Amino acid sequence: MAEVTLTFGTRRHTVACPDGQEDHLRRLGAMLAANYPTAEKASGGLSGERTMLFVALMLADSLDEAKRRPAAAPAVSHDEVLLGLIAEQLEMLAERLEQ
Repeated sequence: MAEVTLTFGTRRHTVACPDGQEDHLRRLGAMLAANYPTAEKASGGLSGERTMLFVALMLADSLDEAKRRPAAAPAVSHDEVLLGLIAEQLEMLAERLEQ
């Protein structure tokens, strides 16, 4: 089991994680740390626990927005468009030949 130390504001937190997951945990910690100053201002600096609550709410709000955002249409390549047009033309020709 590995350990990673994360810092938010002036507090340091050592967290255990499975071996090999240290970089992932550091990335998550960086997300928390990036939101900490804004959350600290919003919480009035009353306590670290309240500030972390605001960080959690900010991240939950971002996650909620991402979930509500409609999924982007899958990108269609130029070749796929051309193949679709060719297929349509072939189908029209086949219909004409059948008549």
